[in-house]
Amino acid sequence: MNNRQGKLYGIGVGPGDPELIPLKSINILKKVDVVFCASSSKNNHSLAVNIAREYLPKDTLIHRLPFPMTMDKEVASKAWSEHVNTILAELNQGKDAAFLTLGDPLTYSTFGYLMQCLQSNAPEIRIETVPGITSFQAAAAATNTTLVEGEESLLLLSGVQGGDKLREMSSRVDNVVFLKAYKNITDICEALDESGRMKTAVGVVRCGFPDQEVFQDVKELCSQEPKYWTLIISKPGQEE
Repeated sequence: MNNRQGKLYGIGVGPGDPELIPLKSINILKKVDVVFCASSSKNNHSLAVNIAREYLPKDTLIHRLPFPMTMDKEVASKAWSEHVNTILAELNQGKDAAFLTLGDPLTYSTFGYLMQCLQSNAPEIRIETVPGITSFQAAAAATNTTLVEGEESLLLLSGVQGGDKLREMSSRVDNVVFLKAYKNITDICEALDESGRMKTAVGVVRCGFPDQEVFQDVKELCSQEPKYWTLIISKPGQEE
């Protein structure tokens, strides 16, 4: 009987370019027994696995965990419980496992929720998180935009609810980043305009991928069909 319990690694594969995966993460991926990743309940596709594919041995077992896109807490909670049990079943066999996420595992990531569930249900489980490069760090590099300097502040926002958070806080921050900006790009642009930040804003779509697009004029994004991997960086602006 194997009494050894496996270890779970939270691995951020970065924004899209496989060369941006940390060396430590690559070394871990080469030796774990199982890889877990999130996927939509409508398909078994995993962008994170595709990014990391070249570093995974051919015999690595890959489990895609379907997460329903729902606001129903009961449905979501059931899915989390099932996935925790699936991961525990592998770890309890003595297998080491990695959970892959885009960007960084603890920045707007599924892994953060998963880790909390595991720690609540099985506090004895060993978990190690390896930081990854976020999309906004890569976008700042791609556009040569300084995120913060001196005593400046940085506000990191989700664009899922539009631009209201910026409206609430724009007078108290210097630099702003909107992630997940695609669905509400029009309202986000309006909030940037209202706070005098539009002229300093830059947009990046599919940062880190071969088809990456940079928009020096963010208003151009409003005239196009919403694009899923859209983020916006804005420096302090002046009211007109």
